[in-house]
Amino acid sequence: MATITLKSFTGLRQSSPDQTNFISHVPSSLSLTQRRTSLRVTAARSSPNLANRNLRVAVIGGGPAGGAAAETLAQGGIETILIERKMDNCKPCGGAIPLCMVGEFNLPLDIIDRRVTKMKMISPSNIAVDIGRTLKEHEYIGMVRREVLDQYLRERAEKSGATVINGLFLKMDLPENWDAPYVLHYTEYDGKTGATGQKKTMEVDAVIGADGANSRVAKSIGAGDYDYAIAFQERIRIPDDKMTYYEDLAEMYVGDDVSPDFYGWVFPKCDHVAVGTGTVTHKGDIKKFQLATRNRAKDKILGGKIIRVEAHPIPEHPRPRRLSKRVALVGDAAGYVTKCSGEGIYFAAKSGRMCAEAIVEGSQNGKKMIDESDLRKYLEKWDKTYLPTYRVLDVLQKVFYRSNPAREAFVEMCSDEYVQKMTFDSYLYKRVAPGNPLEDLKLAVNTIGSVFRANALRREIEKLNV
Repeated sequence: MATITLKSFTGLRQSSPDQTNFISHVPSSLSLTQRRTSLRVTAARSSPNLANRNLRVAVIGGGPAGGAAAETLAQGGIETILIERKMDNCKPCGGAIPLCMVGEFNLPLDIIDRRVTKMKMISPSNIAVDIGRTLKEHEYIGMVRREVLDQYLRERAEKSGATVINGLFLKMDLPENWDAPYVLHYTEYDGKTGATGQKKTMEVDAVIGADGANSRVAKSIGAGDYDYAIAFQERIRIPDDKMTYYEDLAEMYVGDDVSPDFYGWVFPKCDHVAVGTGTVTHKGDIKKFQLATRNRAKDKILGGKIIRVEAHPIPEHPRPRRLSKRVALVGDAAGYVTKCSGEGIYFAAKSGRMCAEAIVEGSQNGKKMIDESDLRKYLEKWDKTYLPTYRVLDVLQKVFYRSNPAREAFVEMCSDEYVQKMTFDSYLYKRVAPGNPLEDLKLAVNTIGSVFRANALRREIEKLNV
């Protein structure tokens, strides 16, 4: 497998070359043996010791969730196999990552295309609000290309000891007994068997499904369906003078024209911009919404050339079932994409790591068999930590994306520095920022006022159109 040479950074500080293989919450001064010991907990008394081998886990899918899971498993003494079909996959994704992810996952700055410190939120009537005034000098939103980030995380997992297979997962046979193996069926593409590949099987003790919104692992365990959005994105190479405008700036457009239930975006990459939109309710009109997004930004991308077109389903809420015996779902396969903002990269990587940590701990670093109770600790920890965030963003989407007057109110609300500070603190560090009761009250009053003003404006416009 081809590798790329990248400098290693922790946050904004250059780190030592061996630091990238460490689990973020374990001090880098510890040896590999000490790091594994630090993750040990007592496994269930009924869990038997494995004879002359370590626990064997397959990770299906090589995106942020799969890469993070495979690295953590391999570092924790688990025999790890990661299966990914498209090693050069370019998922249609805005590519924004919070600052905390750079430090938590020891990401090198080389893979971050742009550090966005300014954003424009643009209303249905094209009123633009500048966002980012409250950011500190070192704070930014990272912009990455998924093909670069995903490859980096997979290669780091491989360096930690995981086996990476270029293959297509087909199905799996469920075990007949509680400690019997799962039998995976997949097609391996090794460059020697041509485009058809070679059909193979593999026995494993546990499976992590990180294979996206159309997860075959989820189907294998009857995880149930969920609503999904269609994300559509065009990568557009624009003239240098126009690219300078987007050097550290991202734009978000709201309005019925760009999406009835989401937003359109222009996010800067290394030498181009990503222009896209998404919708759950009107999937058949996605190209019309994409055209409208381009038209809203046309003066700033004039002369640009489309170099890639991408489309992909994005989950709208967690699946009804995310766990079955020794199989767990993470990332998009589990449905971990937030409403309102559509963020998924950080939560994918975090869920993959949390699930893998539960396996490492439950198996005592690969020495014991695990069961569903071990994996359930991952779900309990995930839901306790992040489910409130998903619920809040769900409410915000229902309130502010339901009509153009509501969107106008939302954009007006975003001009408030208190709102910006609370929003960025919560987004950049993935923690609920403590509020000021007086400011919260003022914000509620101002929001109600914004909605009334937007509705009044809509009525006046309707009169003019009669």
